[in-house]
Amino acid sequence: MVESVSSVAVVIGPTAAGKTAAAMALQDLLGGPDKAQLISADSALVYRGMDIGTAKPSASELQQYPHQLIDIRDPSEPYSAADFVRDADAVIHTALQQGKTPIIVGGTMLYVQRFVRGIAELPSADPALREHLQQQLQQHGALAMHQRLVQLDAAAAAKIHPNNHQRLLRALEVIEATGKSMSSQWQNANSGGAEQRLPIKLVTAAVVPEQREVLHAQIATRFDAMLRSGFVAEVERLMQRGDLHPDLPAMRAVGYRQAWQFLRGDVSHADFIDQALAATRQLAKRQLTWLRRWPGIDVQSSANPGSLAQQILQKL
Repeated sequence: MVESVSSVAVVIGPTAAGKTAAAMALQDLLGGPDKAQLISADSALVYRGMDIGTAKPSASELQQYPHQLIDIRDPSEPYSAADFVRDADAVIHTALQQGKTPIIVGGTMLYVQRFVRGIAELPSADPALREHLQQQLQQHGALAMHQRLVQLDAAAAAKIHPNNHQRLLRALEVIEATGKSMSSQWQNANSGGAEQRLPIKLVTAAVVPEQREVLHAQIATRFDAMLRSGFVAEVERLMQRGDLHPDLPAMRAVGYRQAWQFLRGDVSHADFIDQALAATRQLAKRQLTWLRRWPGIDVQSSANPGSLAQQILQKL
């Protein structure tokens, strides 16, 4: 018996572009939460207590538009692309069994790419080995560690910036743990793309503003709203816990790192705002670069959320 294939919508785009609004509008068109399941693909929204600076949907929005994979980790805990693929597969499987159309929405392009293309079965993180590599990073610096990766796995090094300490150390960790390069393990142990792992057909939509200046204005407006809603106080509460530090993946999220530096007295309030906005614009630029290289986008629009949702619906 041939298993029937169901459609899964994937709504991606740069930060502040209107992805969430489009996904919510699509859920409405499909008949609400009883007929469609929203699934967040955002590396910051997984963390509890990080609500304002991540532009997390409000409590009332989440009640009306329930999302899976939001608030599933403490900020002290890591969450990887492999975790996302595993969790997203499970949520989609459950949604399909319930007769719901899954809608993946988010801007963490690495998560979505790994979900779509598959992910290698790499070894789980080794805290002792990671601590050893972290000490080497502090002693020798990122450029020296990146050069070491160039010698051991040139293909992986070409894709990892020296300043991306998390990915840099992970690549070295895999080599230390297995004796094999990460890129070779990717080629030989890929879990298969989403359409091979699951009985689904992906419909991918990208929300791309026609003018970058418009996106920058939306970023500035949203960040101003975050500040007025108590973003700095939110970060202060996280600092006061005592078990978090700025090198954790959660605290390296855009805006949080800059707010931490401000609260620590490293920068002025004006510089904090300028640096946070600059970092958010850089994030959007990286996301747009991903989108330009993304194969198989079915719908691309800068239109209003309802119009984009209608276009996606026609493809499902």
